[in-house]
Amino acid sequence: MTSGFLDGSIIAIALFGIGIYGLLARRNIIKTVMSFGIIQAALILFFLNINYDAAAEPPIGDAVLMTDPFPQALMITAIVIGVAVTAVGLTMFISLYHHYGSTNWSKIVRMRKEED
Repeated sequence: MTSGFLDGSIIAIALFGIGIYGLLARRNIIKTVMSFGIIQAALILFFLNINYDAAAEPPIGDAVLMTDPFPQALMITAIVIGVAVTAVGLTMFISLYHHYGSTNWSKIVRMRKEED
C-alpha cells in the first residue's frame, strides 16, 4: 500500500459508490450499462491494489520478494468477462430500443405491461 491518502483502495471505493449511484438514480439503459462498467473497473482496481507491494519484483529469476501473478491473471479474466457482459447488455438495449423506442426502464416496463 502507498503512504498517501489517495491510494488505489480509496479511489476504487469512490468509483464503486459512483457506479452504485448511477444504478440507483438513473433510469436510462445506457447509463445503467455504463454504471456496471464503472463498478467493474472499481472492483478490478481494488483487487489489484490489495495485492500491491512496491518492493516486489516480477516472478522472473531469483527475486527475494516476488509479486503473485495469480490476482493479475484473474483480473484479466474479469476484464474479458466484463467486456462480454457489456456487449450483451448493449445488444439487448438495441433490441429494446428498436422494439419500444425508448431508453427509459420505467417507460419500457409500462409499455410491456400494456402489451400483455
